[in-house]
Amino acid sequence: MADLPATALADPAWVREDLDRARHLHGSASPAVLGTIRWYSASSVLVAPAIEPWVHTGTARDPGLESVTFDVAPDGRFLDAWSSRALSAGVAELGAALVAAVDPAVTAFAEASGASPRALWAVAVDSIANRLLWASSTTGSTDSTPRLADTLADHMERAALDRPGCVWRGSPRPRFATLGEQLVLRRSSCCLLYEAPRTRDDKCVSCPRQTPEERRRRQRLLLGF
Repeated sequence: MADLPATALADPAWVREDLDRARHLHGSASPAVLGTIRWYSASSVLVAPAIEPWVHTGTARDPGLESVTFDVAPDGRFLDAWSSRALSAGVAELGAALVAAVDPAVTAFAEASGASPRALWAVAVDSIANRLLWASSTTGSTDSTPRLADTLADHMERAALDRPGCVWRGSPRPRFATLGEQLVLRRSSCCLLYEAPRTRDDKCVSCPRQTPEERRRRQRLLLGF
């Protein structure tokens, strides 16, 4: 295990080195595939220290790259993260801070891997939505998740529109669906894990690159109904 400042995510040179680590882990795939896989993991861990306390207590911690430190495995997997600073204001500050953290990382991953910035932003939006859902599920209040997600997305959109060069302009937004009485994430993005040799054709349960019927069937099976 090792500590990694989250500012590394905004460094294209570091991302290129990380693609080599990803290649050892996932097999030889295109840089765009490996970059997307790695960003899928990194973005989820990056936003967790901000989202989870916000859902639980109403006070977020700063997701800014200069405030977050990762705990990484020797193979480069992102295991955990923590933030050194609390955000003193409310949801507007959190939305702006998420955009300020995600956008330079998306830019670096796109430059280093050739992945589409729009696709990488979609991955980040789904990571935020997923963390909202997970945090809400631990409190038994998933009914509030769509409202929280919409409010946060509104503030993120305002911040993104004010940020020069940001390709995300409020779409896609976090999306959810209900299976039985269970709220689930309706992904807009794909991690591309199924395109890597060592996980070939192994699509995530919520993968959008499968028919809606197959996705619902697999989700029901996972949820036990």
